[in-house]
Amino acid sequence: GCSGSDQKTYVVGGWAWAWCFLSDTKRITLEIMTLQPKCESVETAEGVAITVTGVAQVKVMTDQDLLAIACEQFLGKSVMEIKAVVLQTLEGHLRSILGTLTVEQIYQDRDQFAQLVREVAAPDVGRMGIEILSFTIKDVYDRLDYLSSLGKTQTAAVQRDADIGVAEAERDAGIKEAECKKEMMDVKFLADTKMADSKRELELQKAAFNQEVNTKKAEAQLAYELQAAKEQQKIRLEEIEIEVVQRKKQITIEEKEIDRTEKELIATVKRPAEAEAYKMQQLAEGLKLKKVLTAQADAEKIRKIGEAEANSIEVVGKAEAEKMRLKAEAYQQYGEAAKTALVLDALPKIAAKVSAPLSRTNEIVILSGDGSRVTGEVSRLLAELPVSVNALTGVDLSKIPLLQKMTSAHA
Repeated sequence: GCSGSDQKTYVVGGWAWAWCFLSDTKRITLEIMTLQPKCESVETAEGVAITVTGVAQVKVMTDQDLLAIACEQFLGKSVMEIKAVVLQTLEGHLRSILGTLTVEQIYQDRDQFAQLVREVAAPDVGRMGIEILSFTIKDVYDRLDYLSSLGKTQTAAVQRDADIGVAEAERDAGIKEAECKKEMMDVKFLADTKMADSKRELELQKAAFNQEVNTKKAEAQLAYELQAAKEQQKIRLEEIEIEVVQRKKQITIEEKEIDRTEKELIATVKRPAEAEAYKMQQLAEGLKLKKVLTAQADAEKIRKIGEAEANSIEVVGKAEAEKMRLKAEAYQQYGEAAKTALVLDALPKIAAKVSAPLSRTNEIVILSGDGSRVTGEVSRLLAELPVSVNALTGVDLSKIPLLQKMTSAHA
């Protein structure tokens, strides 16, 4: 096709002048293009994944209007680019149609399936100026041996029908043969009757004829019954095979039901039991943690009380120590006078302890009539008192002026 600045000229299968620098010349192929669409592992209407490959022959339409459409779509593009666009369109329609059919429909009637793809895809590629010359299904296969199993089943069915057909044909042939023989004997009987010279010969021929006919009938009946028995046996064998297949399917269904029941039990019994066990475990761990925290709190309480008591004892001890320290400093500051004052303060307590037994005595009787004896005893006590106190406390009371006067007065 040649295109200028203002108009376009399409040349089909011929030649035309193209002025250099003035004309823009582009080409589009008009040859037949072979495509091989392929859809892998596409699920059919029954959910069986199959792979389908096909062969399509397409070409650009040469009609003036349709050629213009094709040029708008593909002018200047290579054959590979045109084939890629059309191939994607065919594969898309092939995939969508596969999802609406069963495996049996695809496998048993490939021509009908290919025709359906052509009818659906033709308008789309036609709008691009492309014509589908032919489209056929090259191969149909799967990875699960579904098609091979289907083929085996159909082969067995065809073989069974063939055997039945052969048996029926043999039966019909036997019946037809018997009928022909019967007709032949009828003709012979009529001829013999016409040719009989006498009634006796006719009767003899009738008897012979009847005997032969009965024999043939018996043989034909026996053959028929024998063949019928054989056919009945074959039919029974086919029924047994069908029952075996049905039983296998029933076993498969029962196994699936067992799996479903097992999953249901897991969901309704096992999972709640595990949840309850987990709940009890968490409660037990919570109680355990509570006891541990309570024990830790009690221990912390005891430790705090102990620390408080220890601090209290420490403070009291410090106070006592400070008190003793202050007393010691006071003793050091005042010297002997302080010691003497302490001793004098303690003397009444000592005297009270010493005289405590005397407080439980109602009266004291001094037998000596000498009044000076009592005075002497008092003087002796006063004289011995400083010595006793000095021995006990280390304080010399004899240096106190008051006691010195009292001692000397009694002396």
